[in-house]
Amino acid sequence: MARYTGPKTRIARKFGEAIFGEDKAFERRNYPPGQHGLAKRRGKKSEYAVQLMEKQKAKYTYGILERQFRNLFEKAAAASGVTGEILLQLCEARLDNVVYRMGIAPTRRGARQIVSHRHITVNGELVNVPSYHLKPGDIVAVREKSKSLEAIERSLANNSSVYEWLTFNNDTKQGTFVTVPQRLQIPENIKEQLIVELYNK
Repeated sequence: MARYTGPKTRIARKFGEAIFGEDKAFERRNYPPGQHGLAKRRGKKSEYAVQLMEKQKAKYTYGILERQFRNLFEKAAAASGVTGEILLQLCEARLDNVVYRMGIAPTRRGARQIVSHRHITVNGELVNVPSYHLKPGDIVAVREKSKSLEAIERSLANNSSVYEWLTFNNDTKQGTFVTVPQRLQIPENIKEQLIVELYNK
């Protein structure tokens, strides 16, 4: 499946924040990319441009392409509740995102690879679909044959993040998607209301 595989720092500089996680290159040059960088005179962005940027930021953050993202929005819009919040909750419930949140992979891109390379099980069954939607109570684990993989062990050793809606045991390399996170529990700096306004135009 097609996905963005280009330079991550350039995208982070476009949005003015390290959306892919810690990035030393971004810290050195946290101004817009391009020949003129900081000197480029950027006029006031239109309402549409601001909304579009927010949607692009969300898509790059979660590693989702347009058609998939639109399908998630339509699912969120059909559900009862706040559409923007439900959209982010659907993104958070993706298997690749949960693998990343649990610390099994250092980045979402790495998590996507670990899932598609058949290293992850859900409720004891092998799942290799990064977009697989988890439900509260689902048990996510590193499959037995993959527990000694250096990349996974290194990522878990360097992980210090704790999320209230997830549990994870480093010894068994198994965790639970306890509940759908509330908006306040999702750390991503995304203004989801702008995305809702864009799709509702």
